[in-house]
Amino acid sequence: MDLVVATPVFLDLTFVGLDRLPVAGEERFAADLVQTPGGGAITAIAAARLGLRTAVAAPLGRDTAGVKVREALTAEGVEIVERTAARTPTTVVFPVQGDRAMVTVDPGVRAAASDVAALQPRAVALSLDQLYAVPEGASAYVTVGDDDARAYAGRPPALLGRACVLFVNSREALGLTGLQSIESAAERLGETVDTVVVTLGPDGAIAINGGERYVAPVLDPVEPVDTTGAGDLLAAAYIWADLNGATPQAALEWSVLYASRAVATPTGIGGALTAEALLAAGDARGMVAPPGVSARSGD
Repeated sequence: MDLVVATPVFLDLTFVGLDRLPVAGEERFAADLVQTPGGGAITAIAAARLGLRTAVAAPLGRDTAGVKVREALTAEGVEIVERTAARTPTTVVFPVQGDRAMVTVDPGVRAAASDVAALQPRAVALSLDQLYAVPEGASAYVTVGDDDARAYAGRPPALLGRACVLFVNSREALGLTGLQSIESAAERLGETVDTVVVTLGPDGAIAINGGERYVAPVLDPVEPVDTTGAGDLLAAAYIWADLNGATPQAALEWSVLYASRAVATPTGIGGALTAEALLAAGDARGMVAPPGVSARSGD
């Protein structure tokens, strides 16, 4: 496998077209309710659409939600481990006013290190509390959730040095380090991790790699419809570019382009582009395809 996703997989229930959140005692109406794979499944589906051989190591539930997620992953060509769980983590998503609010039920079942290793991955995508699951020789790409940010506030885990890339938003970077400056927080985290990517929402992202700072703004910004999973999509595109030999600057630019285009469409996977669509969007901006992609296409 090019990529094994150990991050927990959810079923997302998204209320589309909500103008604002209800206050206590109030009823609001949305245009639709959509069920799609969420959590680690967003990264997995995006990576598969970008052409990476991808598997999900997180155990899927044996409930109705798990069946739906399994069907969606299979349709995208994502391999799934055999181990299952009784229930599927579920998130209700309220996209509103360019952002989103969420409520989650998570039974807490996580991927087993043995399941990840059995797939012989080149790379593993996982959350901050799953660094135990990185097999020898695999590159670890780590994302941070709200629960991780709270659990490790001011004290990142000792195993963080096993990660090759850490993806955080500005709030998570400040929380993990206890610092007041995003730049300082990124630099502090960069003392432990080879590459730190800090997402800045509509302002793009910055990265620290080997003490060097890289910046990628959002080009041609769109009006956000649903920002759910934007960080997961950014991570998937960065992994795709990195595994295909892109420089840190190029990988950052490709990942920002991928995520910024996706937020114009409801749900986490709704706007996840294929490799062909992403390369076309990049070509229109004068971007050069990662070396591994160019080599396979014969360019």
